[in-house]
Amino acid sequence: MTRYGAMYGPDITFLGVPPCDLGTPAGWADADVVILGAPFDGGTSHRPGTRFGPSAMRQACYLPHDGSRPALALRTDGLNDLRVYDAGDVECFSGDIERSVRVIEEAVATIAAAGAIPVVLGGDHTIALPDVTGVARTHGFGRVSVVHFDAHADTGYSEFGSLLGHGQPMRRLIESGAARGDRFLQIGLRGYWPGPETLDWMAEQGMRAYEMSEIVARGLDTCLTEAFAIAVDECDGVFLSVDVDVVDPGMAPGTGTPEPGGFTSRQLLDAVRRVCLELPVVGVDVVEVSPPYDQAEVTAFLANRVVLEALSAIAYRRTGQVWDPARPLLDGRRPE
Repeated sequence: MTRYGAMYGPDITFLGVPPCDLGTPAGWADADVVILGAPFDGGTSHRPGTRFGPSAMRQACYLPHDGSRPALALRTDGLNDLRVYDAGDVECFSGDIERSVRVIEEAVATIAAAGAIPVVLGGDHTIALPDVTGVARTHGFGRVSVVHFDAHADTGYSEFGSLLGHGQPMRRLIESGAARGDRFLQIGLRGYWPGPETLDWMAEQGMRAYEMSEIVARGLDTCLTEAFAIAVDECDGVFLSVDVDVVDPGMAPGTGTPEPGGFTSRQLLDAVRRVCLELPVVGVDVVEVSPPYDQAEVTAFLANRVVLEALSAIAYRRTGQVWDPARPLLDGRRPE
């Protein structure tokens, strides 16, 4: 598991955090978070290109790549207050989906077993299967709930004759026992897939899906509060899986299966912040960024900020304080 470096693009770390080699545990023994690239798009059913996602997310920022990002809202620096390393990319093979899934799972499991939080940069959503499974190998099968932001349920049985792909990982996770169906929370679904047969299977598993019409009618905060209560019931940790296509393609065009009518960028960032402030997050992945279809890097910038928002919130949660979103940054008063 020697550090491979970036497969598609320059060998840089996420915004300049220190590199590490998973094969040399002493070099990252103090890690709170290890970032891992999974540049795999061999499971896509439509537009490819997400193999370039990890590289795009690592460098999508106009600020210096100095390993520091103080968050104005939270007053934390997720890259400094936490000990964050970047292990480079897993060596993925787009023509060998089984091997890619296997090596990603081993890398994620290595990070989780060391007591760090894996933050995986995808790649298509196929990688959720090895990501969640790798974390569950440490925290226990059925003991990790999944909070899943996506336009699509990703619970199909097969695609083009394959049981593995970006439309099937959530079904495979539930079938394997790595995750419980009744502790699987899907937020932002919309559009015209899946059909009744797949929805029936999801209902049989006890899955809770928040389609956009419900979110609009009830309010995102209300839906999140309800989902959070389910996520921590009889589970010891939460895996956060963010498919960038949960955001409306007008704000995130660089993705393989765009579906109109989604979140705004602001809604996603606020939601991710809440997840990581309020829940015991033990793993994160951010997937489906396809730079060839992006416009002015807006999707890559958003995904980069999703990672930063998660890290900033995890750092704040560890302070034990309760964050007040109404707190002013500056209130116009001079310090005495």
